Amino acid sequence: MSPHAIHHVTCVTANIAENMRFYTEVLGLRLVKRSVNQDDVRAYHLFYADEVGSPGTDITFFDWPGMAANVPGAASVALTSFTVPVDSLRWWELRLQQAGLFVEPREGSLLFADPEGQRLELVAAARSDSKPWTQAVGPEHAITGILGVDLESAHPESTHRVLTDILGYAAGKDGLYETEGARLRIVAGSTGFGRLGAGGVHHVAFRVKDEDELLEMERKVNEAGLRTSGEIDRFWFRSVYFREPGGILFELATDGPGFGTDEDMAHLGEKLVLPPFLEGRRAEIEAGLTPLPS
Repeated sequence: MSPHAIHHVTCVTANIAENMRFYTEVLGLRLVKRSVNQDDVRAYHLFYADEVGSPGTDITFFDWPGMAANVPGAASVALTSFTVPVDSLRWWELRLQQAGLFVEPREGSLLFADPEGQRLELVAAARSDSKPWTQAVGPEHAITGILGVDLESAHPESTHRVLTDILGYAAGKDGLYETEGARLRIVAGSTGFGRLGAGGVHHVAFRVKDEDELLEMERKVNEAGLRTSGEIDRFWFRSVYFREPGGILFELATDGPGFGTDEDMAHLGEKLVLPPFLEGRRAEIEAGLTPLPS
């Protein structure tokens, strides 16, 4: 079984234009796909990643204007951690402060939040499996991928079994779980349950190599007594969703075909792209969306 590191993390914004500015201009990620939520085509779905949209580098956002702010709590993702080059934390601390953000330095990392309160972390760690986008941030500082997430589970023991028995993570001390290229934490949290809103995480996706492995993982999830969505074709990858017992929505997503399957790699994210099964509704969909900067 291959390591099931992070494929992507999908979040919610109520201000997609400001979201796009922050993640591309401040954090320096590349907008690699400008599309819509396939289950709610009134909403944008933007994907920010490395130069080529490598699995394991992208944070994505659904655009739901008017949505209330996220309420942290049990059954939610508390933090998303990115990797940056090992000597770049001081540079990032100054950059984020200049952007008006409060930054909390820690040993080997920086904690901060985006303008809507999305909790993020930059971790100094060597990484060679991505191709950083260097248009806004130089290669000596550019974000290299997603390391992992902190899970505020409503049932930590049950979440533990999913992480170890299904996803193959090794349990360590202090709620830490690791596999090749990824780190998760189960964290103690609030007495109450969280409520998804702007600045919160909708779901976490884990990598599987191909469709054969996706079906094998779906079988394992079903055998553990958890209900799945069945296989869903997202065009750029194929997915299976399930809600783990701690209340957090997980996705299993294939590494391919990838974001270059329908766009020139030199021009990713420059125009609205729809999967073939939505292309016939383009006029209707575009009429319902607020134009974004080109």
